[in-house]
Amino acid sequence: MTQIAGMAGNRGRNLLHIADLAPGGAELAVVLTDSADAPVLEAAEKRGIPTEVVELDEGESREAHEKRVLDALTDYEFDLVCLDGYMRILTGEFLDETPTTLNVHPSLLPSFPGMDAWGDALDAGVSLTGCTVHVVTEAADEEGKVDPKRVDSGPIVTQEPIPVYEGDTKESLKERVLYQGEFKAYPRAVRWFAEGNAEVDFAANTVHVEGDEDDALPARKVDTADRAADLRYGENPHQDAALYADTTCEEASVVHADQLNEGAKALSYNNYNDADGALNLVKEFDRPACAVIKHTNPAGCATADSLAEAYDRALRTDAKSAFGGIVALNRECDDETATQIVDSFKEVVVAPGYTDDALETLCEKKNLRVLEVGDLGTISETHTEKDLVGGRLVQERDMQNPTRDDLEIVTDREPTDEQLDSMLFAWQTIKHVKSNAILFAEGTETVGVGAGQVSRVDAVEIAKMKAERDAEGKDAEGAVMASDAFFPFPDAIEEAAEAGIEAVIQPGGSVNDDDVIEAANEHGMAMVFTGSRCFRHD
Repeated sequence: MTQIAGMAGNRGRNLLHIADLAPGGAELAVVLTDSADAPVLEAAEKRGIPTEVVELDEGESREAHEKRVLDALTDYEFDLVCLDGYMRILTGEFLDETPTTLNVHPSLLPSFPGMDAWGDALDAGVSLTGCTVHVVTEAADEEGKVDPKRVDSGPIVTQEPIPVYEGDTKESLKERVLYQGEFKAYPRAVRWFAEGNAEVDFAANTVHVEGDEDDALPARKVDTADRAADLRYGENPHQDAALYADTTCEEASVVHADQLNEGAKALSYNNYNDADGALNLVKEFDRPACAVIKHTNPAGCATADSLAEAYDRALRTDAKSAFGGIVALNRECDDETATQIVDSFKEVVVAPGYTDDALETLCEKKNLRVLEVGDLGTISETHTEKDLVGGRLVQERDMQNPTRDDLEIVTDREPTDEQLDSMLFAWQTIKHVKSNAILFAEGTETVGVGAGQVSRVDAVEIAKMKAERDAEGKDAEGAVMASDAFFPFPDAIEEAAEAGIEAVIQPGGSVNDDDVIEAANEHGMAMVFTGSRCFRHD
């Protein structure tokens, strides 16, 4: 376990924060200060951390004082030294005898070194400052005279940017840099050293952190975004919300889409979320495709020879649930398709583009938001993110696109070519259904969708119910079933057989796979394994 010798001159808030967090398991072995009145002493003692005071005697040299500091630390074992407002320039007398020494400076070095980084930033009129955690290096000559160019010039471990706002004072900026910057950066640096992931190269004046070379999932992730719109509200009217845009995104996106029908109300938080999900679904297919989304789940999806036919097939999966939904198309919207869309209430339609006649038809609906995203092109965003309270999840985007050769046939009955095509369509679609998810499909159109259930057999029952009750002109008889994860028990297969399902695509991998396969064989079903699941939880 890494032990830290902390050295502070006043309140030592960074040291106390590190003590409370124990990043990487690091602990403060001692807190030393050069002022008997420093508030950090009482705060450290309350935490059970030993303290030492080594005040500077009148006329005492730096080296002499540092020798006494080293003497005071003799009885403590430590692997790292952390400075926090310790207003003394350290010489080789100290640095040569101790492990790596870190300090945090309230600016983005090399900008604004020195004693008043906050005031210097404000005087310079910059819009961005921050903090820097760096390795402390020798800044005094052999006579103990400080060279200003060498102060705060050691290898940089990490930095944290902080915006400077109009009306900021030195005190307001100081507090923001501390709580939003230093409180993130300093524990991060300590954790890297405690876990053995940071290596100092004094000759090159750099610090290498293991994992930083991974562009997609680096050891430290820094993102910025520009507020693109103030939304009317969030998921509910009592929640404030805004849209932030990443201007480096090259992929077709609803964030950067043009809203073509002037005068219609702006998109809401839920509209953006649903439209994003709908657009991402139709990007899966090369043939003309349509997805109708409600509350981020597909109410229906289909591909066909024409866009109008794809819309009709998608809508007829569950026209009732499509009321007030989002429509996404992967081709330029023509007037035939537009005429069908406006036949019932929709919130948003999103497409690469629109013919003049289609746009005129769609704009007759006053509050139907019409979004043009341009050429869908290729997928460029390789990862997705989800904010949590206190953090963020980052993962690779689910780009799996299995072919027939990737499927393992596990039942006595082999699927037909038509069933295989339908299975692959169902698999690409179910990736966009909230888990636990079950999807019934016939040809390349959905028949019934069971979304977001805590029980997989319940999801089958709902898909069956939707197919029997809400699908127009189609049913589950002879359809295929996709499951986004394995079946833990045969009960879902029994339920699917009652609905008329004849073929199943699923990941496999359950301890009860043999029982599930046996149930499929008993009902004369074909079943294939993909070997990978496609959970979607947000």
